[in-house]
Amino acid sequence: MKALVTGATGFVGQALVRQMLADGRSAVRAAVRRETGALPAGVECVVTGDLADLNGETSWRTALSGADAVVHLAARVHVMRESASDPLSEFRRVNVAASLELATRAAAAGVRRFVYVSSVKVNGESGTYTEADAPAPEDAYGVSKHEAEVGLRRIADETGLEVVIIRPPLVYGPGVRANFRALMHAVARGIPLPLGAIDNRRSLVASDNLADFILTCVNHAAARNQTFLVSDGEDLSTTNLVRRLAGAMGRRARLFPVPASFLMMAATLAGQREAARRLIGSLQVDISRARRLLNWTPPISVDEGLRRAVAAL
Repeated sequence: MKALVTGATGFVGQALVRQMLADGRSAVRAAVRRETGALPAGVECVVTGDLADLNGETSWRTALSGADAVVHLAARVHVMRESASDPLSEFRRVNVAASLELATRAAAAGVRRFVYVSSVKVNGESGTYTEADAPAPEDAYGVSKHEAEVGLRRIADETGLEVVIIRPPLVYGPGVRANFRALMHAVARGIPLPLGAIDNRRSLVASDNLADFILTCVNHAAARNQTFLVSDGEDLSTTNLVRRLAGAMGRRARLFPVPASFLMMAATLAGQREAARRLIGSLQVDISRARRLLNWTPPISVDEGLRRAVAAL
């Protein structure tokens, strides 16, 4: 089997490529925007340019030629400091239009399966979710991911392309950035954190667990035209997460208790309500469908995932 991976040089993409090479069942081809030395030996690279430009007819034809599966990771991700005057239009240009064009071309090229890595933000921002829950995205990124899912299902119905949709929650691991990396730095520096009394529950997924699940969805017959939520299978409070991170570093967590309601009020006044909600609120996913249909269990524990993330810090 030959699998084309978009976003192969990204955070999740690099973990996936490593797993695919180790698994040995698939020849790996990467669609990249420019020449790169970031991928290991054994990966065939095709320079396609920016996916959203949709101009590289010859290069995309080459990238898709002979491919049995496409794993579509490339996306405009959640932007912490948004600069676009119309964020939703920009998300739609990249995450919707380009994704659907790629799937259409994949179907025309004879690709059998298209694995789309979406986001739990399609479900919403708080609560406990299963795949049967009605989508309720709250931001432009989540809306764009939901619209792409709808379009991909339509293409599957029209062409016979097998579409698998994966909705991960927060992904962490070697090379993680943004808020999770900032939290690791704070713990590593011994900065006292007012997170000692947060009794929430949040699902996370280690990048190596997500990569293993993606690979399962590439190969497993029962994944055909399914939507899956995925996680490490253990949900943590923010307080427990900080303690486990500190343990992975061989340090003592420096936590002091502040009521969650006070933290939320202070964050709202500081214009950081959404960041605080992610720290204080709960978001859990049920992975029983993945366990039941694909006989999948996360191959590494939360503690091992945190250890790998910390080791690469």
